[in-house]
Amino acid sequence: MKRLDEIPRIALGHGPTPIEHLGRLTEHLGGAEIWIKRDDCTGLAFGGNKVRKLEYLLAEARAQGHDTVITVGGVQSNHARQTAAAAARLGLRCELVLPRMVAGRDELYESTGNLLLDRLLGARVHIVADPSAAATRVGELLEELRRSGRSAAFFPAGGSTATGSLGYVRAMVELAEQVGERGLCFDRIVLAVSTGGTLAGLAVGRALAGISTKITGIAVSGSAESASLATRSLMADAAARLGVDVSEPGFEVRDGFLGEGYGLETPAMREALGTCAQLEGLLLDPVYTGKAMAGLFGLIRRRELDRGASVLFWHTGGTPALFAYPGSVE
Repeated sequence: MKRLDEIPRIALGHGPTPIEHLGRLTEHLGGAEIWIKRDDCTGLAFGGNKVRKLEYLLAEARAQGHDTVITVGGVQSNHARQTAAAAARLGLRCELVLPRMVAGRDELYESTGNLLLDRLLGARVHIVADPSAAATRVGELLEELRRSGRSAAFFPAGGSTATGSLGYVRAMVELAEQVGERGLCFDRIVLAVSTGGTLAGLAVGRALAGISTKITGIAVSGSAESASLATRSLMADAAARLGVDVSEPGFEVRDGFLGEGYGLETPAMREALGTCAQLEGLLLDPVYTGKAMAGLFGLIRRRELDRGASVLFWHTGGTPALFAYPGSVE
């Protein structure tokens, strides 16, 4: 923790975020006791997991003298929305380059949800055709800003760098303190995995805090293999920076819940969204947490998490995207 505490960080979020028991959902599924870590409650423009990453990313950007932030993500990117909010709070210019990554979307998709908030927060939004066009536009923006005498920090999708992952190293230490105070013990942690930064930080934090709980990521963007490789790379870099031994990674990534692609609805996701809302008053999103919760439902129904076990679902946020997906409500 000494090394982690020495790394610059700007406090942006609410914390520690709550841990809650989902009793009605537990009864409904008839398996493991289900708990939830509410990182949808981190504050900053509806919250979410990126706030923790941005605390380190923006501290680094400020230390390097940047006055502008550029980042990328899909049109309904949660990371983009939280970056815009954090930049606004710190008085930084924000450029969002958002490729169209989800097929078959209508005008509503590009006018509400996270995108509405991006514009409200003062970010300059650049919607482009695809990731290749996004890379080109980022290069153009960096050159434009350089010529105008400005200096920009670039954050990749999801804020997933070794620096960004430090936010979830700290989050796992936070969890260890909470479970110690409350006498809780979890057999499994389940969460959505896309670019890998959150899972990488949790895996390093698991080693740092001496937690034995297994972590299961549910792939929501690509294959489990690609998500696992990205996570391992980030984990190794973050662990080296902190001097933490991660020879036993302690995590896995599961396929089977993505459906036809990133950001596309599935029946299992719709069931998870509706069930959690109607039994627990808990709102998930269609892209990340809805599919991850569908993964948790699957683990319980396959009896991988049976009665007597205890599982923590890590809610990574994303609720504003609900408003761009009216078809997700059955």
